[in-house]
Amino acid sequence: MEVQNTTQEQKSDKDFVAMLLLCFFLGSLGVHRFYVGKIGTGVLMLLTFGGFGIWTIIDFIIIATGNFKDNEGRKIKS
Repeated sequence: MEVQNTTQEQKSDKDFVAMLLLCFFLGSLGVHRFYVGKIGTGVLMLLTFGGFGIWTIIDFIIIATGNFKDNEGRKIKS
């Protein structure tokens, strides 16, 4: 008897386009992380100016590919 994996990955209620725009325009301030409820890393991004831009670029790529997760572990997809 095979056991089937019935857990379906949930989609976040946060808006994908809003996330991309927040990251693009205000990513160095960590605003996109505050938007999804990741307060701790948002503060770190704010204090380091988005990891001197590197962290912001990485987050933008992760968001654009649909792999960024909110604070509850749900992916933010279009």
